[in-house]
Amino acid sequence: MTFPTDPESRALETVLNRFADRVRRVGLRHGLAGKDVDDLVQEVRVRLWKALQNGEKIEAAPASYIYRTAASAALDLLRRRRARRETPVRVSRVTGEAILGEAPSPEALMDGAELAERIGEAVGSLPDSRRSVVRMYLAGYGREEIADLLGWTEAKTRNLLYRGLADLRERLTSMGIGPEVDS
Repeated sequence: MTFPTDPESRALETVLNRFADRVRRVGLRHGLAGKDVDDLVQEVRVRLWKALQNGEKIEAAPASYIYRTAASAALDLLRRRRARRETPVRVSRVTGEAILGEAPSPEALMDGAELAERIGEAVGSLPDSRRSVVRMYLAGYGREEIADLLGWTEAKTRNLLYRGLADLRERLTSMGIGPEVDS
């Protein structure tokens, strides 16, 4: 691969190389697979290129900017697919493999939305320092990455994450949300 020589192209390639894995994870989290994930990376490339053309300094872009760009592009890809009435592709949360077939029923979607809302309430009730770490962890960031982004030590991040997840489990259990326990 030849590296571009003009400053704008170098900045674009640097940012894309730095965040390529994160963009792919965003795609997988939104149910994209295979070619669709590659399309997402290409769409993010186009959006960042347009931002460069508008004078934005993307080489100093924080991870959250790239995440929002990727999430927005993923949602746009999903909307376009739905508009074309393509066969939906879902990703198994257990195996990570793409599943072709029917989309979940409206009832299942409603149950999922209600569950997500209740989990969001539980996360929102955590203390501020733990809440931010838990949200980032649930969004797919690793401990080291969270520590870097928040400017904390890995030990502090690990401690707050451990305590935050324990608090979250406790709150969810008290709300009747959790794995079924056979007695």
